[in-house]
Amino acid sequence: MVVFLWAMVAASVKPAAAQAGEQTKASGAEPLPEPAIQGILAAFDRYEVVAMPVAHDQKDLDDFILSLIRTSGFADKVNDIEVECGNSLYQAILDRYIAGEDVPFTEVRKAWRNTTQPMCGMSGFFEQFFPLVRAINQKLPLEHRLRVLTGDPPIDWQQVKSAADVRKFGSRNPTIASVMEKEVLAKHHKALMLFGTFHLFHTSPGSAVAGYEKDYPNLTFVISDLDTFDMKLPASWPVPSLVPAKGTWMGALDLSHFYPAPISMDSECRVHNEFSKELQKPIAELVDAFLYLHPERLGLKEQIPADVVLDSKYWAELKRRETLQGFPGTSAQQIVIDAESPFLDFPTVEETKALMQGPLVKQDVQECLAKKGQGKTPH
Repeated sequence: MVVFLWAMVAASVKPAAAQAGEQTKASGAEPLPEPAIQGILAAFDRYEVVAMPVAHDQKDLDDFILSLIRTSGFADKVNDIEVECGNSLYQAILDRYIAGEDVPFTEVRKAWRNTTQPMCGMSGFFEQFFPLVRAINQKLPLEHRLRVLTGDPPIDWQQVKSAADVRKFGSRNPTIASVMEKEVLAKHHKALMLFGTFHLFHTSPGSAVAGYEKDYPNLTFVISDLDTFDMKLPASWPVPSLVPAKGTWMGALDLSHFYPAPISMDSECRVHNEFSKELQKPIAELVDAFLYLHPERLGLKEQIPADVVLDSKYWAELKRRETLQGFPGTSAQQIVIDAESPFLDFPTVEETKALMQGPLVKQDVQECLAKKGQGKTPH
């Protein structure tokens, strides 16, 4: 059994002053950036789906998506938007809200507050996104109105009392792929797909996109962000830019240049810092383009909305859910500390390697060994 520790150690480091940006470039052409919004709209002329990340603390990325969906012409090309932060249990009430019906906001927000992912309930992006799509629809003719599709499994938190109850909804990618197949691809619709990047990779066993591409190949254009890219990029690149992957030196690099490999521990209490063998390949096999939004290490962090933290009943419920899922839980004190810096604090590749020898990882190894010594199975 493998236990992933990356999320925990990521919160324990601050950004380094510089990255490991002096590595030798891989072979391939120089990437040619193009205006990002125009490039994405043009991609809908060639593909049924454009898939990109969202709502993982990256304010620049989230602000870009809000600009994209407000762009004149977006609704002419797109029918649906499938989101990670949307509980499919509430699809019907969300449909009514997005269509402009009189639905109390306190009811419809359950769609993104009550997902399997705690980060969704703390997202400032989705508090803006759903009302914005509703407002856009009011200005559009019926045939051009957008529909928001919920990609998260239909978990009912009122019925969830144990970690075993949570695990029933742990496999999210099949739900994501099923919604895309039934509501978009089978209907020959066009869709914007907003999920964490690892749900979107081509040729990655278990990813949502790879799952439905078995029956619907070559219809999805996947975009990755560059917030944790570990090499210097030309200062002349305009912001925001869409940068192609295939045939370029960037696309020839492996995934470890773009994301720090996860720190994991196996059942023998051995610590690893690597991606699975299925992901150890040129990134151009996994994504089609990159979104460049700011110079290195200047990405802005999205803050948790005050109304979420001040809602004591909901905050207590979020902490209950995090405990059931094995997360340490977010404290109000930690939120205040995190707010002291406006910048993203994703660890670099080198920082993540250094954490292999850090006290948090050593503590987990000691706890794992102690459990094995007691004849218990480490978790």
